[in-house]
Amino acid sequence: MALDNGGKPAAVHESMPISKALSSRVLLALRLVAFLATVAATVVMALNKETKTIVVATIGSTPVTATLTAKFQHTPAFVYFVIANGMASLHNLLMIVVEIWGHKFDYKGLRLAMIAVLDMMTVAVASGADGAATFMAELGKKGNSHARWNKICDKFGSFCDHGGGAIISSFVGLLLLVIITALSIGRLVKPRPAALSPV
Repeated sequence: MALDNGGKPAAVHESMPISKALSSRVLLALRLVAFLATVAATVVMALNKETKTIVVATIGSTPVTATLTAKFQHTPAFVYFVIANGMASLHNLLMIVVEIWGHKFDYKGLRLAMIAVLDMMTVAVASGADGAATFMAELGKKGNSHARWNKICDKFGSFCDHGGGAIISSFVGLLLLVIITALSIGRLVKPRPAALSPV
């Protein structure tokens, strides 16, 4: 095997930039899909609203009706869900910009370390929001007979369907964020070409 001027194997020296470029492209693709998933979750839940006129009582033979509206703002867990997914979307968008144009601002891996920390924080916030929204969705679908909380999905089916779609999209984004975080941390511990010992 031929050695270059620094005494390192040429094959190893040439393969490192290729694998680094491939890793960056994979990370950018994952970030883009995660961004789309969290944006979809944010928009669908933020626009989720259904109004229905339902019978609330009957006096004699006359039904008493009321017009009720189900909105995401009525549940703090769904408000947190929208805010958290909006933050995750913004985070991924900013990280895409940093990945593409931020190389010249790197100082001894500081950029990579900050990205890894921000990725972990985003995963924590998004997972909390997804858990809270999933709990409320289950409560809306089945109710809670012990607490005498009635289900609402039998009355507001469209609202629940849209909310369920937003939660699924958010979980896809969360899964991708976990993978992205693992890759970000992996980039910190990966040896650089300069660290290779000469043969």
